[in-house]
Amino acid sequence: MNFVLRGIATVGEIARTSGRLSGDFLRSVYRYYHLLVQTFTRMPLLFKNPDLTASHMYTLGIESLPLVTVIGLFLGSEIVIQGMYQMSGFIPMRYLGVIVCKGITIELGPVVTSMVVAGRVATGIAAEIGSMKTSEQLDAMQVLNLDAIRYLIVPKTAACIVMLPVLTIWGELMAFTGSIVNAYLTVDITMQTLTSGFRLFFQAKDLFIGVLKTSVFGIIIAITGAHFGFEARSGAEGVGEATTKAVVVSAVLILIFDFVMAVLVL
Repeated sequence: MNFVLRGIATVGEIARTSGRLSGDFLRSVYRYYHLLVQTFTRMPLLFKNPDLTASHMYTLGIESLPLVTVIGLFLGSEIVIQGMYQMSGFIPMRYLGVIVCKGITIELGPVVTSMVVAGRVATGIAAEIGSMKTSEQLDAMQVLNLDAIRYLIVPKTAACIVMLPVLTIWGELMAFTGSIVNAYLTVDITMQTLTSGFRLFFQAKDLFIGVLKTSVFGIIIAITGAHFGFEARSGAEGVGEATTKAVVVSAVLILIFDFVMAVLVL
């Protein structure tokens, strides 16, 4: 009898915990959506503070160039090695350029660049907003009748939308460079052979789709970082937890929306 009662109590506790977690998740999704809507309704005010937006474009974009450069070079090199390993003895090596071109422009270039930038930018936004919340700076802005979303989130979101496609194109150029150099040095494929594959099936549509994806990913990175910054608990531990959640959720959402856009566009 006691065993049955304990089982019922355990089931009840699991149900209560599941209900609480589901409720917390749905409320968090609603607040995320609300922040997204509030940000875009304030976008027309962006042009009243162009210097603020330009500053964020430099911080979030230009300062990420060294990281994107390194990632792009090694990404292109890795694609060549893997492509050579898979294709050796089956199809002519000039088609290796096709794999490199398609892989970089459509999928790996946009997604890997966005994931790397999310690790730097989303965490930075979450840490900044979370620290401002912990130190009551957000409360001070509210007392002074300053709109935190307008002055903090809108410029960052606009900067991500503009600069992430730029970073992606730069990263893809670095990936192509890395693939050409690595193909020549390690597998003895000339630049002419590899680039002939690039030209064979290159379509401007592929590049456009990749850039379009990264604009959406830029919105995800900025809003996710801001959302978890606003949700941060007090103290250093709360801010650290917010930054961790920001980068994890950004990465998951990037992969989800990459799949959705692939289904809709390709």
